[in-house]
Amino acid sequence: MNMALQRIKSKSDDAEIVYLALGEGPPVILLHPFPANHEFWLPVANALAARYRVILPDLRGHGDSGLGEGPATMDKHAADIARVMDDAEVGRAPLIGVSIGGYALFEFWRKNRGRVAALGLCNTKAPADSAEARAARLQAANDVIESGTEPFFESMIPRLLGKTTRESRPDLVDGALRMMRKMSPDDVAQVQRGMADRPDSMDTLKTINVATLLVTGDEDILTGRNEAELMHQHIHGSDLRVIPKAGHYSPWEQPEEAVKLLRQFLDGVS
Repeated sequence: MNMALQRIKSKSDDAEIVYLALGEGPPVILLHPFPANHEFWLPVANALAARYRVILPDLRGHGDSGLGEGPATMDKHAADIARVMDDAEVGRAPLIGVSIGGYALFEFWRKNRGRVAALGLCNTKAPADSAEARAARLQAANDVIESGTEPFFESMIPRLLGKTTRESRPDLVDGALRMMRKMSPDDVAQVQRGMADRPDSMDTLKTINVATLLVTGDEDILTGRNEAELMHQHIHGSDLRVIPKAGHYSPWEQPEEAVKLLRQFLDGVS
C-alpha cells in the first residue's frame, strides 16, 4: 500500500492549487475549514488511507495554494475542486467539507453534482451570512490588512475550538495557530470577502439526492446542532451525528471519533 504523501500542483485558472494524496483505493476528497489547510485532516486521513485514496486540497488562499485575483468566491473554490479532481484523475467521489469546505461543496453540487458520489457536511451551514455577519467579515478583512493577522487568529481560537480542547489540548491549539499563520493578511481578507458574498444554499438542500452525513460538535458555537438540524430537515435521508467534546474544528479536535463516523459512512457508500 502506498502511504507516501504526494505533492502535486494543479494550475487552476489564476491560482496554483496544491493538494496531497495518500493511500490507495476508492477516492475521497476532504476539504478543510478556514483559516486552516490540508494539515487539519491529516490525523483522520492517515487512518482512512488504510482503505481509501484520500485527496487533501489546500483551498485557494489557504496553506500552500495561491490566492489569485480578488475575493476567493465559492464559484472559484468549486472550480478549483473540479480541477484537483481532474488532475488526480477522479471522476466521481465522496466529498467531505468542514465550514468553508461545506460552503464550497454547496456550490460544487450546484455546478458538478454528477461528480458527487456522497456528501459530508461538517460544522457548516446552508444560509448566507446575515447583514450583521457579512459586515463583521468585511470589517475583519479590513482589520487584517491594517493590523496584521495575529490579533485575528488569536480571537478566532475560542470560536473555532471547543472549551474542552482549549482547556485540555494546548497542542491542538498551537497546531491550529500554526496552520492559520500560513495565511497572509491578503489571503485572510480575500477569503473573508468571498465568504461574505457566498449565496444562500437553503434551496440547494432539497436537491441533494446522494447519501449525506451531517456532523457537528457539541461545543460548536458557530454552526452547532441547530444548523445541522436545519440541514437534516431539508436533505432527504441525511444522517446527523454530533461529536462530543468538540467545537467548530471537530475532526481536528476528536480525530478518532471523526474516523469512526467517516469510515462507517464511506464504507456504506463506496
